Amino acid sequence: MKPAEAVREASRLLGSQAELARQLGVRTPTVSQWCSGDRPIPAARAIQIETLTNGLVKRADLCPSFPWGQMVA
Repeated sequence: MKPAEAVREASRLLGSQAELARQLGVRTPTVSQWCSGDRPIPAARAIQIETLTNGLVKRADLCPSFPWGQMVA
């Protein structure tokens, strides 16, 4: 799944882009830019979105350029 598709799915699961933005504490245009692929999704936001969707949308799909496999707990 491409990042834009993943964030659109997260928006759908939460009800709307506006609701995703509200829950993340960002502006709706920011989420819109993520959904269109015009702006990359930051790794920190990818983690938050994964949490908000109860793991249905994965951080690695939202931000595939981040080295998730190299993270140390």
